[in-house]
Amino acid sequence: MVQNNPTSFPEAATDFVDRRQSSGQSAPPAYERRQFGNTYDNLTPDARELALAIDSYKLRNHRRFVTYEEMLFVVKSLGYAKVTEEATA
Repeated sequence: MVQNNPTSFPEAATDFVDRRQSSGQSAPPAYERRQFGNTYDNLTPDARELALAIDSYKLRNHRRFVTYEEMLFVVKSLGYAKVTEEATA
């Protein structure tokens, strides 16, 4: 039978440094990390519309990054659809 004897455990080290606590030396990031850039200046109008729609989806759903399925949902919500060869003939 195992006995719980608190005196059998080694004493805690006194020089332990808890690095999870902020030391106040490092400043928080000045910007939020994003999956895509947060500037749309160099995008075509269609690409800008997609980027804004994805950002809107992420804000509504509290998501920092989106999956391929979520991106497909956003693309389809903009009205895009896969065109088959039969439809183009």
